[in-house]
Amino acid sequence: MGKIILRLDRVMADRKMSLNELSEKAGVANVNLSKLKNGRISAIRFSTLIAICEALDCQPGDILEYSPEE
Repeated sequence: MGKIILRLDRVMADRKMSLNELSEKAGVANVNLSKLKNGRISAIRFSTLIAICEALDCQPGDILEYSPEE
């Protein structure tokens, strides 16, 4: 089975945005963003994804990447 790779750290670096700044702009708890950034989650709510995309001015595909089974 393939897997989903989280690219939040890359998008944040491209936008020169810190975790604290993203937390403020998106209204998402810092600890939840940290788990997302480090790939320690198994699910994400659409409302959270929308808030992150709005704060970073990006698309969900910029943050989430599908990797097929090797």
